[in-house]
Amino acid sequence: MERALTSISDRIATVQAEIAAACHRAGRSPDSVTLVAVSKHQTATAVRDAVDAGLRHFGENRLEEAVSKMAEVEKLTGKPVTWHMVGTVQGRKARYMTGGFGLFHALGDVKLAERLSRILVERESHLDVLLEMNVSGETSKQGWDAHGWQTNRDLRQSLWDDVARVVALPSLTVRGLMTMAPIVDEAERARPVFVALRDLRDALAHDFPDSAWADLSMGMTDDYPVAVEEGATYVRIGRAIFGARS
Repeated sequence: MERALTSISDRIATVQAEIAAACHRAGRSPDSVTLVAVSKHQTATAVRDAVDAGLRHFGENRLEEAVSKMAEVEKLTGKPVTWHMVGTVQGRKARYMTGGFGLFHALGDVKLAERLSRILVERESHLDVLLEMNVSGETSKQGWDAHGWQTNRDLRQSLWDDVARVVALPSLTVRGLMTMAPIVDEAERARPVFVALRDLRDALAHDFPDSAWADLSMGMTDDYPVAVEEGATYVRIGRAIFGARS
């Protein structure tokens, strides 16, 4: 057990050092970036080891796995943990999002937003969310179609109309945007995707000033230093912390 804990601890330290170096290059404080350890397919014991090594933010992408794991982790450690839902949620499972999650990174359509809002209002609850934007144009990616938003006037208008509907919903607080960059051989090739998301966030912040728009969730194991350089406030790291999944 001690060897596994040391391994996770060393990996966390390496990731944190990379984040700090990227922040230095960008003239940012490392405190402006939250490291979210993506714990999907990991055991509650592995999460406990990461908590013992200093992490407090964990991301799951499947609700069923998340709900059971959250309960197990709570039994294993008395330390406070913030849970993030970083994966797509089906409308019929929206009710599970109304408790236990500090932030939903992947709100990707108006219909789900409206369903979540209705459930939250009924339960007198609240949820912070990020809007997932597909700025790369990959058909495999989820979220709003935002590829070419800078030049495609019809797409931009449709996107702005949807955002207006979401930010007006009760019991949901939009805090920013999230994206998934393409898998690339060199992290530098993902930079245009991160720049496009940051610019989209800035444009929406200008036109919808009543929402905060402070956060950008972007960057994973293979490209997170570049994402931090371009303004990420959340990076979602799995393999670099827990190792390759068997």
